[in-house]
Amino acid sequence: MQINNKIKYNTGAAMMIIVLFFVFLSLTILVGIITPTVREYKITSDNFKSKQTYFLAESGVEDALYRLKNSKYISNSETLVLGDSQAITTVTDINSDQKQISTLGSIGSVQRKIDTIVNTATGISFNYGVLTGQGGVYLDSGIINGSVYANGPISASSSGSNSISGTAVSANSPAGVSDQFNGSGIPTYDISFGNANATQDIAQSFHTVSSMPINKVNIYVKKIGSPSNATINIMNDVSGSVGTTVVVTGVLSASSVTNTYGWVEVAFTTNPILDTSKTYWIVIDASTSSSKYYIIGGTTNNAYINGSSKIGQLGGIWNNTNSNLIDYYFSLYLGGIYGSIVGISEWNQLHIGTVSGSAQAHNVSYVNSTGNIYCQVGNDNNKSCISQPDPTYIPFPVSSGNIEQWETDASIGGTYSGNYSVGYAGASIGPRIITGNLTVGGGGTMKITGTIWVKGNLMLNGGSLTKLSSSYGSNDGVIIVDGTVSISGGAKAIGSGTTGGYLMILTNSNSDTAISISGDAGALVAYAPNGTITITGGSAVKSATGYKLNLIGNSNITYESGLMNNNFSSGPSGTWNISSWKEVE
Repeated sequence: MQINNKIKYNTGAAMMIIVLFFVFLSLTILVGIITPTVREYKITSDNFKSKQTYFLAESGVEDALYRLKNSKYISNSETLVLGDSQAITTVTDINSDQKQISTLGSIGSVQRKIDTIVNTATGISFNYGVLTGQGGVYLDSGIINGSVYANGPISASSSGSNSISGTAVSANSPAGVSDQFNGSGIPTYDISFGNANATQDIAQSFHTVSSMPINKVNIYVKKIGSPSNATINIMNDVSGSVGTTVVVTGVLSASSVTNTYGWVEVAFTTNPILDTSKTYWIVIDASTSSSKYYIIGGTTNNAYINGSSKIGQLGGIWNNTNSNLIDYYFSLYLGGIYGSIVGISEWNQLHIGTVSGSAQAHNVSYVNSTGNIYCQVGNDNNKSCISQPDPTYIPFPVSSGNIEQWETDASIGGTYSGNYSVGYAGASIGPRIITGNLTVGGGGTMKITGTIWVKGNLMLNGGSLTKLSSSYGSNDGVIIVDGTVSISGGAKAIGSGTTGGYLMILTNSNSDTAISISGDAGALVAYAPNGTITITGGSAVKSATGYKLNLIGNSNITYESGLMNNNFSSGPSGTWNISSWKEVE
């Protein structure tokens, strides 16, 4: 029998097909699993980058807005870089009182853009819990919850605990008498500038008598409409006209200028010593608008013998003001004293910064600071001095022109002759001028319905309550006092009840007792630019601004960030507020 052993070569085909089928099926399943995972990872990564770019864009807007609000330098384009990401911010003038801030945040190909429109609004910036003049700050068992900027010394005394929770700055103060001055009384001439290209800027030449650091300049000015801030430069002289070299610069805040004449203070960013043998120019560089501009007062017949004036355009053509040899109203301040922050002793130091906060002054001694200590001279501190330029003088946020405007606002409601008293029955007052004293006591409530100007003294006592009408909302109100202010006996002064609505009591007094507060005064902003504020016996206020501050006997000041941009229902205008915000891509 013959056996046929032929090999069959096609018997594995079915198996290969099955294997290939399962491989293809596995790859399909694997791809189906991996693809969504990769896609989800990319979506998550892009979403994270998108959030990063959004916050980058927000940071760019906030940086620009901070610089505008605080009159710091900002160019038309600013770039913030963080690792491989960046935010490009452009600032564009829409008109003299409105700007557009556009920020593009980008990480690789992921981008988000925010557009913000800001405009000038009714407001005055209180950037510090305490701001004082040359009188400085004196702490005797005192606590300041916030930052302090003093244009004079900060000192502590007694064996009690003294502390400032934020940063403490003591600036070198200006001299009490101006080195150069021109103008008093009603101006002979009114010179408009910032209203056209040919009259955009003004310049006044001068030369100093003393070889001391330049600190500030005062300008007698008013405004038409709501012009933008202007820049004040001290510049060199070339052949009897304005040169091209800027010696020092400052900002004329539009919020400090009103529609009636007033002296407005402008501090400089640095304090160089001017050469007494040379001529310099005060140049006010403004933007142009036919409806929003400035007017400065002037004298005739060359009344100021140390210089002359011009009008024109910085970097362009300058002309004599007119044939009458007009000189502008101004005063220039030099010199002053070195700033200092001094505790009691090596064993009883002044504490600066609860969590963070630095001490900054020419002389810092007997200080325990959480942050750095910046000084030229220092003794027995917890840290060594770090050298940097001394802090410079900054002006008060309220100008004399602002005060005059409020006084005008008060006059709208008429005048009450004599002393006015509010007792248990209470009363609603304002706007009103009171020629005598104003007393609120006996547990009574005085509701403020408009600006009040008291030509005598203001006394709040006997458990009384002085408050803004609810109609003020988030706006702030003011009581102006020519005499002294006394708050005691459980009396309180508060705002409207709406967040952001504060009451400011402002006195023109130059007395050592300009404002005296004993007890919790409530949500009060105390303001005495010419006199001393004394807070004693566990008292508390929200903010204090004065020539000098005494904080005694476990008293405290608790600053609130809402005070940074106070919006008054009448009077000054000028700080930058957001009017619209949107994301465009």
